[in-house]
Amino acid sequence: MSAKYVEWFEDIGIEDIPLVGGKNASLGEMIRHLTSEGVNVPNGFAITSKGYRYLIEESGTMDSIKEVLSDLDTHNMKNLRERGEKVRKLIFETKFPKDLEEEIIDHYKEMPKKFGYEENPDVAVRSSATAEDLPDASFAGQQETYLNVRGDKALIESCRRCFASLFTDRAISYREDKGFDHFDVYLSIGVQKMIRSDASSSGVLFSIDTESGFDNAVFITGSYGLGENIVQGAVNPDEYYVFKPTIETHRPIISKKLGTKSIRMVYGDGDKPVKNIKVPEEERFKYVITDDEILQLGRWAVIIENHYKKPMDIEWAKDGDGTNVGTGELFIVQARPETIHSRKDVNIIRNYKLKETSDVLVEGLSVGEKISQGVVNNIRSPEDIEHFKKGQVLVTNMTDPDWEPIMKIAAAIVTNKGGRTCHAAIVSRELGIAAVIGTENATEVLKSGQEVTVSCVDETGKVYDGLLGFEVQETNLDSIPKTHTKVMMNAGIPEQAFSHGQMPNDGVGLAREEFIINSYIGIHPLALLNYNELKEKAKTDKKIKKIIEKIDKKTRGYDDKREFFIEKLSHGVARIAAGFYPNDVIVRLSDFKTNEYANLIGGSIYEPEENNPMIGWRGASRYYDENFKPAFGLECVAIKRVREEMGLTNVKTMVPFCRTPEEGKKVIEIMKEYGLVQGENGLEVYVMAEIPSNVIAAEEFCEVFDGFSIGSNDLTQLTLGLDRDSELVAHIYDERNIAVKRMIEMVIKTAKKKGKKIGICGQAPSDFPEFAEFLVEQGIDSISLNPDTVIKTKLLIAEKEKTLGINP
Repeated sequence: MSAKYVEWFEDIGIEDIPLVGGKNASLGEMIRHLTSEGVNVPNGFAITSKGYRYLIEESGTMDSIKEVLSDLDTHNMKNLRERGEKVRKLIFETKFPKDLEEEIIDHYKEMPKKFGYEENPDVAVRSSATAEDLPDASFAGQQETYLNVRGDKALIESCRRCFASLFTDRAISYREDKGFDHFDVYLSIGVQKMIRSDASSSGVLFSIDTESGFDNAVFITGSYGLGENIVQGAVNPDEYYVFKPTIETHRPIISKKLGTKSIRMVYGDGDKPVKNIKVPEEERFKYVITDDEILQLGRWAVIIENHYKKPMDIEWAKDGDGTNVGTGELFIVQARPETIHSRKDVNIIRNYKLKETSDVLVEGLSVGEKISQGVVNNIRSPEDIEHFKKGQVLVTNMTDPDWEPIMKIAAAIVTNKGGRTCHAAIVSRELGIAAVIGTENATEVLKSGQEVTVSCVDETGKVYDGLLGFEVQETNLDSIPKTHTKVMMNAGIPEQAFSHGQMPNDGVGLAREEFIINSYIGIHPLALLNYNELKEKAKTDKKIKKIIEKIDKKTRGYDDKREFFIEKLSHGVARIAAGFYPNDVIVRLSDFKTNEYANLIGGSIYEPEENNPMIGWRGASRYYDENFKPAFGLECVAIKRVREEMGLTNVKTMVPFCRTPEEGKKVIEIMKEYGLVQGENGLEVYVMAEIPSNVIAAEEFCEVFDGFSIGSNDLTQLTLGLDRDSELVAHIYDERNIAVKRMIEMVIKTAKKKGKKIGICGQAPSDFPEFAEFLVEQGIDSISLNPDTVIKTKLLIAEKEKTLGINP
């Protein structure tokens, strides 16, 4: 068959974008070059842009379109809507030339024979604009997609609709904004065999992190059913992160988060090719793909990114369950260049910071790492979008591409539904505005006319009452000098690691487990280890029954409660380690006091009451105690998993509140018992120098540990003999006191003499510039700081080293 207006995917490549558009060219490129590397791509054919031009030029429709658009005003929503509707009607009612229609149907009928599909195969009919996915424009989502199309008549009908969708309101508006002439952009159509994700799952993945632009992670979302629900933001999907540098040799799933996944799109019947149905509650608490499948998608993302030599935005689908429907295999159904972070100036870092606070009205997923504010306009229906004014905060259930003309003039966007790869999130990133997605109740809580501040500086986006003051700090990384003294960071919140890791740094001097245990787990480890025993007691004890109910709610989906603790802790640590890889990340083992452990679910059962928990049963003394040792073992197993299964060997460990060298030896042995062996695979074990005995017996501690990290907070407290939580003696508490400084001088001197590493991770160098200078003078190896003080302290250290004649 001599193709005139239709080409098989296997006969086209990326060089054919002018002929078949970015989407189709990319499918052909992957089929031709990446199937040999194991990437599955469903086959099909492309109706070329020549076919579109033939349709509108042969029929005289082009002149009619030009006439309709002659007085177009995209800033007038009514004008835009009326003209868009007229043009679409013109194209849809244009009769297909016979030779074009026959060529499309002939290719469709040849698919079963050519690819081994059934007769009248179910296909997806997708638009592919010829200017799509250029570096400075993302046409994704501007035109329509039709799923589960079957038969000649339905195929031609869907092609008509696809061609007409080149003139959707949002596409017209977008081209005007980007400076594209409406008749320089043509439409190609992809006809692709459907993957039966209606009977399994599908999603979107990016070869970089969508929020921070961190390029060492693959970000994957997934939900039940056909993928349109994720793109449209109709569901809150599961989220997974995979670490790219170790993916070929290890199993580096560094984060998994369940989405609510309340609906799934499946095949319909009659006039409705697809429909949404509810997901049973028990299925919502299961991940939609296995760990092996997460890793397979991660590897494919790396292969595709390496081929295109740029970050990629990819859609995936699973072909049924492999038993009743489909093969159970994964497929890549689309791939296009990521268009947001790839255009950013990586040498400029902007940090937004609130200067005041107020009541949090709603929370959701944050998009954009910015702060915006304005007056709420709560819009429930697309018919009301013409009432939206520039600079307002758009609040709605969810957006779709028809909303783009007003999204581009919004100060911020807040939605009830959606995940990080939904339409609202993608467009918000492209427009550079803050968005809080998936709040569930924004349209009920936020009222039109209300003044709000939208903050996306953390992973949890927050909408505050009122217009709050905030500041923007801009740093040009080219201007940051190198220093001899390592400048590290204190970290505890895994969600911030990808952003903070891009600042100038030499790693993490203190990664706190406490935040991860509090926020990710929230349950006392012994309550998880003794779950079955507690469950038996709950039959007769009301107090324990309530505890079991809370544990069941938090650990839903985990039959093994021990695994819940290990997985959550390992993911939290891994995400921090990945963000700063390959620099060292020193993880301090848990340092809860008894009163803090007691606050965890089930903690009151296991924790004694102490008069002064600050100097009681904490740190090292817990780890080898038979009453707590099994709980400490869970921490060791989690860290072993991060280092050995995920390949993040930049993780080191640190023992807090170790009173004697003998205690240190006991802890080292317990760690070994649980598989964490000092010196094996580069594992270093440090000790906190935060008790006077650590300083006085520093030489003996050097025989046990690989180095020290000075904890100036506790060291000040215990040197000066005061309770740092007591306001009565707060005026005496000062790390700059001569006694504290002499302690620090002593321990640095001993560490240097013994050839051991020594740093500091206390608050003092973050708060007092002169204290940082003092540490440089003493020859400390590293200073670990709060992230917001890293830049200014690094500049100060560079200046001090210059005066001391120390070369970087």
